[in-house]
Amino acid sequence: MKTANALEVIVRDSGLDKTQSQIILEKFQTYFQIAAEWEAKARAIVVTDASQVADMKMARTGRLFLREKRIAVEKARKTLKARALAEGKAIDGIANVLKGLIEPIETYLDQQEHFVEIRAKARADQERMDAERKAEEERVAKEKAEAEEQARVKAENEKLKAEAAERERVARQEREAIEAKAAEEKKAQAAKFAAERKAAEEQAAKERKAAEAKATAERKEKERLAKELKNKITCPFCHRTFERGSQ
Repeated sequence: MKTANALEVIVRDSGLDKTQSQIILEKFQTYFQIAAEWEAKARAIVVTDASQVADMKMARTGRLFLREKRIAVEKARKTLKARALAEGKAIDGIANVLKGLIEPIETYLDQQEHFVEIRAKARADQERMDAERKAEEERVAKEKAEAEEQARVKAENEKLKAEAAERERVARQEREAIEAKAAEEKKAQAAKFAAERKAAEEQAAKERKAAEAKATAERKEKERLAKELKNKITCPFCHRTFERGSQ
């Protein structure tokens, strides 16, 4: 048996006398045999489904049995090591070899025993990672959507601002055009009023001049008639008019 031969090599190379070597061989030989037997038994237990309750129970039984043997090995190691330093060195080597043989089997059986829990944990871990990945994707998508919305609102505000500025520019041009037209109309009305007033003043002056000329003519006519009347005399008897100084 390979493991038993390994034990004999360790004991032989330790430098212990025959008696001590025999004690150690007797103390640990059985554990090597148990380890070899359970290595084959453990590998025969392969749990792939939750319904394999018997296999999981067998894995538990084997694990607890090997745990008991491993603890017994450790106790034997401590007991034998206390005898002598040389024995302790050999015992440590043997114990390490045995633990190296037993622990992987124990670990394997533990995995078979707790197949359901391990698979559930694996599923839970996968679900957790999936949830975290989904949450991260949603966060990134949300940030992207918010950034796009902010860009859209900014663009819309800039568009509205530009449209408002354009409306203000057009309104200002229309207001300025109306004010210019009103100014032109006011200027035209003022010019018309000034022209009409000037025409009225000129007409009034013309009429005044004509009236004055008429009045002057009438006055001169009256003066002439008065002068003529002054130089004439009317006969009270025949009523004929004679110029003074003529007979």
